[in-house]
Amino acid sequence: MRHWKRVGCGSELTEEDVLAAEEQFNRAKASPKSSPLFSAAAISPAIEIEVHWHVVASNITIEGGWIPYEQIDAQMQVLNMDYAEVGITWKHVSTTRIISTDWFQNLSLGRDINKANIMKRVFRKGGSDSLNVFTVGFTESNLLGYATFPWKYATEDAIDGVVIRHSSLPGGTARRNNGGRTLTHEVGHWLGLYHTFQGGCVGVGDLVSDTPASAQANFGCPVQRDTCAGEGLDPIHNHMDYTDDSCKTGFTPGQIERMQAAVRTFRVSF
Repeated sequence: MRHWKRVGCGSELTEEDVLAAEEQFNRAKASPKSSPLFSAAAISPAIEIEVHWHVVASNITIEGGWIPYEQIDAQMQVLNMDYAEVGITWKHVSTTRIISTDWFQNLSLGRDINKANIMKRVFRKGGSDSLNVFTVGFTESNLLGYATFPWKYATEDAIDGVVIRHSSLPGGTARRNNGGRTLTHEVGHWLGLYHTFQGGCVGVGDLVSDTPASAQANFGCPVQRDTCAGEGLDPIHNHMDYTDDSCKTGFTPGQIERMQAAVRTFRVSF
C-alpha cells in the first residue's frame, strides 16, 4: 500500500527575496509603458493567453507521463473556470511530447534546476504573454510543481513557465491533488501571487491585504483553523494554500487585483 505523502510547491521565497521582488514590481507598475489597471468586469472579451504544453514522459504509458489529450483538455477547463473571475481566458495552442526518463524523474529544484532550465530553453515557445506548461513525474521528490514569477521574465525569458506533476491533472493519481488545482496554483505564481502563508504570522506576508496570515501551509481541509491571532481564520479555501484540491474555491479580490496588475505590467501589451 502506498502511503500518501504531503506534497507541495517549490515556488517559495525568503522575506528578503519577496521585498526585493516587490520593489521591482512597484517600479515596473510605475513605468509609463505600463497599461492602466483593468477590472475583470470591464473586459469584453477577457484577455486571452496562449498555452503551450510540453509533456515529458519516460515512456508512452500514462503512468510514465504520456498523458492523453483528453486529460489536457480537462485541465484547460479547470484553468479557465478558476481564472474567469480574474478576466483571463487560456487557449491551448500546442502540445509537444518529449521522451526522457531523466527529465521525467529528475526535474526538482536545487541540484536539478540547471537540468530543468536546459529543458525549458530548448522547448519553450512564445513571449511574455505565452504560458508554457511542462508536465513531469517528480519521482525523486514530493513536489507538485513550481513556477517563475512575472518580473523575472526580463532577465530569464528562456526559462519562463511552470512545471507540474503529471498526475496532478484531473483524473490523475496524485491523491488529494488530482483535481487540476496544482496548475491553478502555479499559474497564480506566474501572475505574481505568493503563498497565503508567506512569512507566517510575523513576516511581510503575501502582500495582499485581504488574505489572513497563516503560521504555515495547510494540508487537507482543516475547517475553522486559526494559526495567527487577530488575523482571522486561515484561508484554507484559497488556491494559493496547500490544501486538497477539493478544498480550494477561489482567489480574493486583492489577489485578483494583484494578478491583473501583473498581467498588464509584465505579461500582456494592451
